[in-house]
Amino acid sequence: MIIKPMVRNNICLNSHPAGCAASVRRQIEYAKKTLAHEDNANAPKLVLVIGCSNGYGLASRIAAAFGYGSATVGVSREKAATENHTATPGFYNNLVFDKEAAKAGLVSKSLDGNAFSDEMKTETAQAIREAAAAAKLPAKIDLIVYSLASPVRTDPKTGVMYKSVIKPIGAPYSGRTLDMMSGTFITASAEAATEEEIFNTVKVMGGEDWELWMEALANEGLLSPDTRAVAYTYLGPELSWPIYRHGTIGKAKEDLERACREINKKFFSAGTSAEAEGRRFPSGNGGMPPNGRAWISVNKALVTRSSAVIPIIPFYVSVLFKIMKEQGLHEGCIEQIARLYQDKLFRPGCTDKAAVPTDTDGRIRIDDWEMREDIQWAVYETMEKTTPETVLANTDILGFRHDFLEAHGFDVAGIDYSADVDLSGEGI
Repeated sequence: MIIKPMVRNNICLNSHPAGCAASVRRQIEYAKKTLAHEDNANAPKLVLVIGCSNGYGLASRIAAAFGYGSATVGVSREKAATENHTATPGFYNNLVFDKEAAKAGLVSKSLDGNAFSDEMKTETAQAIREAAAAAKLPAKIDLIVYSLASPVRTDPKTGVMYKSVIKPIGAPYSGRTLDMMSGTFITASAEAATEEEIFNTVKVMGGEDWELWMEALANEGLLSPDTRAVAYTYLGPELSWPIYRHGTIGKAKEDLERACREINKKFFSAGTSAEAEGRRFPSGNGGMPPNGRAWISVNKALVTRSSAVIPIIPFYVSVLFKIMKEQGLHEGCIEQIARLYQDKLFRPGCTDKAAVPTDTDGRIRIDDWEMREDIQWAVYETMEKTTPETVLANTDILGFRHDFLEAHGFDVAGIDYSADVDLSGEGI
């Protein structure tokens, strides 16, 4: 089948297997070039990525495996191809990741299923033990990345399904944004969320499931005093706060930060009694203070499958890209995660968790370049003066469109999009 992108309302409904494969391989080469040359005894050896198939989760797995040689277990929910429709991009991404890992002699296990379920947590625990055995490692996880992005979640305890919404709280929202495919301005509007919608969004996108994962892994004996865990969030500029930080998504992200604090109290508190420490980590830590901890990493605005549908974000990001590229500061997912590992979580020679640089709220900031005062001021000024006639000159809407399409395997250099393609992805 010859595949062309099917885009409706800033949502792409299909994907291209060869393009997805080329994009994954480009990220692999970047990880090798950036991280693999380091002699880093602090690097993780056994890594779990929950939400491993796209965006930051995929980059986290690639950087760990091909940058540090880590054995990795990845969890995601994807759809395989049918006779007349492509698989999801994450399906192809996982497929090529495992193929490249096998060629490189790296241990990898990719699990496909409902990451919110108890059954998947149990299956993952077994996969971690198998990966550790194959890599000749202790069955203790060095790094847990929680990077799930789903619009719905079923509570495993009650069986109730919750759906998230992207809405403001307290008052309706209306603002100017860009249609990335046409490059024209449109007005994005959203009614204020109800209390039920706020609650449901927190249930889906908040920190409850991260806590359940940590509890399940602890009960399986897979955590150690040196296990590090990280979940990703975004804060963004004030102009996006009505729909983002002060909206339903923001409430969910606040709950993610609450969960981070609870995880640290429960599993990594320095003030825990020796008896409690022994219950959580029976093997002990050789008398050394634990270096394990959970962090929230605040990441840069990027084009992902979800960010493209958030009002105002396409306009803001298109201008941001132009400014940051002009300043030589632009990063994609793999560049951001490589910097997170290299400069923050796993700095060579640094094993002290307290030495991981954070802001006053204990968050890791790799949005630091985006949020520089000069960058934000330039973005604000540019957005204010941009008209329909100056969109192409004042923004990088073409770069935004490229990144969006590339996340689905389209607009990737070197791919012949007129060629017939095997939808299964077996030949990529």
